[in-house]
Amino acid sequence: MNPTQDTLDLVKGALASPADDIAKTITTGAGLVAYDLQSPAKNLYPFVTPLRNTIPRVGGGTGTATNWRQVTALIGSGFDAMGWVPEGQRSGQMSYTTASKSASFVTIGEEDAATYEAIGAGRHFEDIQARMTFRLLQKMMLKEEMAILAGNASLQLGTPATPSLSASGSGATLPAATYSVITVGLTLEGYQNSFLSAGVATTKTITGADGKTFVLSGGSSNKSASATQAVTLGQTLSATVAALSGAVAYAWYVGTAGAETLQAITTINSATFGVPLTGGQQAVSAVTADNSANPNYAYDGLLTTALKSGSNAYVKVMATGTAGTGTSLGSTGRGSVTEIDDMFQQMWNLYQVSPTVLYVNVQELKNITAKVLSNASGPLLRYEVGADGNPYDLAAAGAVSFYFNPFALNGGLKIPVRIHPRVPPGTIIGFAENLPIQYQSNEVPNVAEVKTRQDYYQIDWPVVTRQRQIGVYAEEVLAIYAPFAIGIITNIANG
Repeated sequence: MNPTQDTLDLVKGALASPADDIAKTITTGAGLVAYDLQSPAKNLYPFVTPLRNTIPRVGGGTGTATNWRQVTALIGSGFDAMGWVPEGQRSGQMSYTTASKSASFVTIGEEDAATYEAIGAGRHFEDIQARMTFRLLQKMMLKEEMAILAGNASLQLGTPATPSLSASGSGATLPAATYSVITVGLTLEGYQNSFLSAGVATTKTITGADGKTFVLSGGSSNKSASATQAVTLGQTLSATVAALSGAVAYAWYVGTAGAETLQAITTINSATFGVPLTGGQQAVSAVTADNSANPNYAYDGLLTTALKSGSNAYVKVMATGTAGTGTSLGSTGRGSVTEIDDMFQQMWNLYQVSPTVLYVNVQELKNITAKVLSNASGPLLRYEVGADGNPYDLAAAGAVSFYFNPFALNGGLKIPVRIHPRVPPGTIIGFAENLPIQYQSNEVPNVAEVKTRQDYYQIDWPVVTRQRQIGVYAEEVLAIYAPFAIGIITNIANG
């Protein structure tokens, strides 16, 4: 017998006989397929930094702060508006209003790390280290944008006044009870850091990549005293509080006395409650102090500087209005908004400056459009014109993209209305990006500038573990030379 030959004969016989089912059909379910992975990874996150992109960056800073002297007024002798002098006599001597200013440098930064395994596994997909650094720089710039807009080193919110409560109406489903209401003010940083689901931001301890810790304040005020109101079934509970200087939003804690929990965050100083309270929310006991500013780490942004007392910026806080509803923008009836026109006029009357841009939230863009576009002021439909000059489509609705400011030299100017993703609902910011020519701009070329002691730099930390660790930092301060070139309208109700 020949076992090898016998085996070969059996194999040949099996292959020649389809009836003997020893073969198997291979399908995609067997997993013997290629993996179509597109490279590199797709960056599906927004990166919008309009202020960082437009505000000048000036290097050369040294020491711990940048300092400057400013002359804010020339005061004539005698009657300031009269220059008459008798024949043969001399005029009195003029005087000046001067001040010394400074802004301390601070450090901003962000860090990330990638293991050697991740770097190796990502080969032929994307350059893990390069992409990590790129995204790291973007994240730091996003944080820098918030710093330029709303950094807070010196504006303490303090403690809000006791809320005023009322109950009225019918048809609400809020259970009958005596409710207690406590409010907490929020800076713009606090508004961005706080959520109904997670609670109001108070403080956070950050552990750095070096193992050391530091504590940041989240941007919230201390809590107010409580107010109580009896509510019968069908009534709506309304709460208002005196507007808190520096706040752009308010957190509302509601419940029976001693059991108040976070129920609303509003961008006006009032709120209404007509449905059963949500369970499992943050208790008011989490708020124990004023955590609105970071004096040791931050610099003041544009909004914070404008809202500070004595800044000379234009600040309009809309009236509280009826309980829970607030006051919305007004229409002049001639295709403009009352409050924006008032801001332009006041800034010109007092300082002869004119904003060159308006930054708004999408809510306020809609509200501005509703106030200036009506059947009386203009059509709400428009033709889209093709390259050949013929209309080919009809577009519904519309939005205000420019606003004419008549209060400027040489006949006024048309300024853009721009959406800023971090400007909260209920707030409009007018900003003169450059001082007009009457301010002799060769001496003050920038209304505000990011003064850097050390601009963006990357640190590749020594390898002490099987990771590549990278930090991106900048040492800078926002120097605002002309706060009067900023205008703020806030506490605007939707509508």
